[in-house]
Amino acid sequence: MRHFDLCVIGSGPAGQRAAIQAAKLGKSVAVVEQREFLGGVAINTGTIPSKALREAILKLTGKESAMPTASDFTARMAGTRDGRLQKLVASCHKVIQGEISLVEKHFRSNGVEVFYGQGTFVEPNRVQVSGQTSRNTLTADRFLIGVGTRPARPSNIPFDSENIITSDEIIDLPYLPHTMIVVGGGVIGTEYASMLQALGVRVTLIEGRSRVMEFLDAEITEALQYHLRQAGMTLRLGEKVVTIRTIEPPAGARSFNDTMVEAELESGKTLRADCLLYAVGRQGSTDGLGLEAAGVSADKRGRITVNEHYQTEAEHIYAAGDVIGFPALASTSMEQGRAAALHMFGLPVEHFDELLPYGIYAVPEISMVGWTEERLTAEGVPFEAGVAQYREIARGQLLGDEMGMLKLLIHQETRHILGVHAIGTGATELIHIGQCAMAFKATVDYFVNVVFNYPTLAECYKVAALNGLNKLRSI
Repeated sequence: MRHFDLCVIGSGPAGQRAAIQAAKLGKSVAVVEQREFLGGVAINTGTIPSKALREAILKLTGKESAMPTASDFTARMAGTRDGRLQKLVASCHKVIQGEISLVEKHFRSNGVEVFYGQGTFVEPNRVQVSGQTSRNTLTADRFLIGVGTRPARPSNIPFDSENIITSDEIIDLPYLPHTMIVVGGGVIGTEYASMLQALGVRVTLIEGRSRVMEFLDAEITEALQYHLRQAGMTLRLGEKVVTIRTIEPPAGARSFNDTMVEAELESGKTLRADCLLYAVGRQGSTDGLGLEAAGVSADKRGRITVNEHYQTEAEHIYAAGDVIGFPALASTSMEQGRAAALHMFGLPVEHFDELLPYGIYAVPEISMVGWTEERLTAEGVPFEAGVAQYREIARGQLLGDEMGMLKLLIHQETRHILGVHAIGTGATELIHIGQCAMAFKATVDYFVNVVFNYPTLAECYKVAALNGLNKLRSI
């Protein structure tokens, strides 16, 4: 039996940061990982694989700055579709392996011990680790649960890992379908739908709400939906799927393995495709943890409730990352893990909860920080919007990105920046300038008067600020 100051269950972003932060404080740390590889969902099946696939697709199509069309893909496609897919996937696995090696290196250099196997609480301060070839019992003064989530798999859907799949299987598809149905217009569904459309797949995206990713600013979402349709995607908004099943292809229909997928909608429509990606909801991976033995509970979706310090019902047990629910981003999970480790060992933590940036790696990419127009209107906050189009910016012209835009939301009275929203090339990088300005309570006048390098996309801030200031003057 081994004893540690901290035992972390799960080696995803939250677990990694908690473990390394505690080790930096001179604490003994153990990490328990159920998979054979470190990194959790973020590195093995989620964030890194999807972003690696996106970059590979954009390089293949030669449209790294704008939404590729089917003709762009066809023009650059050499060899078979499946052969190209295999090359794309191979490049993704290379990136994944590199990230895993990096995590291993960081753990080694910080003296973090790793135990592979299923971690199960048998007492509030004792965990049994059951691996394929070994069993270990660990005790610790404090624990952090960072086991993440997995895709929801409703029992009425016949998942088969080839025709009807979740995001976990998409990167290992044995073939590149000609047609695909994506159920779910959230972040994961929209990202993969736009990637596959850029790769020449004819995609139909089904979303039960009136628009995809409703948490985004409406103007940004409308721009995204316009460009997805321009690229050839079919959007079925306000539609719900009733039944999903596999069928034999109709006479004369093209299929890859003598099977097609049929989805029946609540409206009576019937859709067919080579493959269906189900991307509605995720489930906390808390099965098998033995939480009841530790005095911790999870809800019906496997999520663990925590306080502002990431403590569970048992004060010595913390939880962080996707397993605690919203916002469930790799970036926020990292910060939650670090903050939890600092708190559990008595160090102060400063939070910027209102300034969490969101990055959606669709094609085109989207990012935001702060308030949306809808929220400001609902809260009765007087504001004005300043907008800059990439086509107005020299760098936008150089990149060939004529559809990108950046929007600033400005308080009419104080002139403070309340929100920043971007769509287009580099949006997820560009957003951090606005995030920093908001953290230091900058007004729109800062962007009007500051000098930006030329030509850069950062100039969008000056153009948007001038646009917003002109509107404020007319009020």
